[in-house]
Amino acid sequence: MEIYNIEVTLENGESYTLDQYKGKTMLIVNTATKCGLATQFEALQELYDKFKDHDFVLLGFPSNQFKQEVDSADEAAAACRSEYGVTFPMHEIVAVNGDEAHPLFKLLTEETKGVFGKAIKWNFTKFLVDKRGNIITRFAPTTTPLSFQDEIQAIL
Repeated sequence: MEIYNIEVTLENGESYTLDQYKGKTMLIVNTATKCGLATQFEALQELYDKFKDHDFVLLGFPSNQFKQEVDSADEAAAACRSEYGVTFPMHEIVAVNGDEAHPLFKLLTEETKGVFGKAIKWNFTKFLVDKRGNIITRFAPTTTPLSFQDEIQAIL
């Protein structure tokens, strides 16, 4: 499956396919507003602000598989926007592991391996995708977003 054929849904219920991001570098992140790593939202927003005018998009996908997310996508997005100033697209709450995993995360984890093999071990796992839809790398939850901005810059 090609990443651009995958359909995703924004927190407001609007669905679209990732083909609207052809020609853009994407950073895809599974998030959780109640996670101890939630302060990463600030650095993610900083990356987005720095590179959004250079064909870069950051996509947040809340997940409650680690029991650290609120009950609805609207509530999660509202928390991200009010507490951390997030302006990048936030999506519906999705599963990132197992049989119920969203097709996007099935593809991302098939193409990259983490500490626990394919499985995502925690919130704030980050996936960098180049302008041609190639999944370049996976960053661990504890890898701070600003620590890999040079890697983003290199593929822009």
